[in-house]
Amino acid sequence: MKNTTTLMILALLVCTVTAKAQTITLTAPPNGNNQKSSVTQWIGLASVTITYRGPDVHGPRGEDRKGHIWGELVHYGLKDPDGFGTSLASPWRAGANEITSITFSHDVKINGKDLKAGTYGLMMQLEKDKPWTWIFNKNSTSWGVYYYSADEDVLRVETTPEDAPYTEWLTYGFDDRQAESAVAYLRWENKRISFKIEVLNAKKLYVDQIRSELVGYAGFNSNNWLSGARYCLNNKINLEEAVKWVDNTMSERFNNQKNFASMQLKSQILIALNRTSEADAIMKEAIDNLNPTMQEIHQYGRYLLNAGKNQEALEIYKLNRQRYKEDTFTTYVGLARGYAAVGNKKEAIKNWEIALKNIPENQLANKSAYQDELEKLKK
Repeated sequence: MKNTTTLMILALLVCTVTAKAQTITLTAPPNGNNQKSSVTQWIGLASVTITYRGPDVHGPRGEDRKGHIWGELVHYGLKDPDGFGTSLASPWRAGANEITSITFSHDVKINGKDLKAGTYGLMMQLEKDKPWTWIFNKNSTSWGVYYYSADEDVLRVETTPEDAPYTEWLTYGFDDRQAESAVAYLRWENKRISFKIEVLNAKKLYVDQIRSELVGYAGFNSNNWLSGARYCLNNKINLEEAVKWVDNTMSERFNNQKNFASMQLKSQILIALNRTSEADAIMKEAIDNLNPTMQEIHQYGRYLLNAGKNQEALEIYKLNRQRYKEDTFTTYVGLARGYAAVGNKKEAIKNWEIALKNIPENQLANKSAYQDELEKLKK
């Protein structure tokens, strides 16, 4: 009895192993030799990844299919995929073999329409005499479009195919890469089909990242607080908090250290907030009490000129000349530009001539530009 039981168990194990062995397949090249590809584009802090299989125009057996891709190999409209799966009317998988997928790390707009972060099946519906349609579908894992359901479409956007240089292998890529957007495209044979991706609140994503880093190890460096505030100023975002970030660098945490650069940065942020009187008071304190260098005062004058505050700039340049009487070049350049800005050509010419007589070696590369400014005044 014991031997019989043992033999039955062994027989069962053999059958189980045999059954499992029959379901295991060896790794082989992809069907049709359509190699898998993936391309990722970052738009600021957001990433977009397209994963696809790219067939070639000449086919797996070398047959020339030029002129027979669009509308033939790749069908117009919706198609019953040969009785496989559950779909009776499917678009093109926009690739080969497995479904083409696209992953967004953050919420985006596609051709101006909202799409949540996530992974989607990417498909396309071609039309002979109408715009084509990109389809973003919940199904991102099936083989091809045999199980496509229009009920799972999350977004559809129209596009117009463009003529393009010949491309042998179906290829995805990105161009027109801007700070907050990029254009994704598919190129194959003689067509290019694209859609625009815009990252929602791209600047805010950077602010959120900066904020989270400042409460970590990076926050022990005062320059990082100033860099974060400067990003906010340059992009006109989160300005109230940016003021606090600058103030933090001048707090007890950093030994109450004030310097001209940080005071000027705070002043510029306050101006952006239309708090001009506070900004002016801060710069007066900085100039009177922080012993700014000649170059710091000179650059502040340039800032005032760029802001259209010509008379204020001239007064700063006069102050710089008064404080740094030993200088024979930079302070005179400042006076020349300040007088020119308020329309006093005589004094501007006089100061340019003094500056050019004393031009230092490290400024010789700019000598012709300085002379041009002088000649314009003389004419």
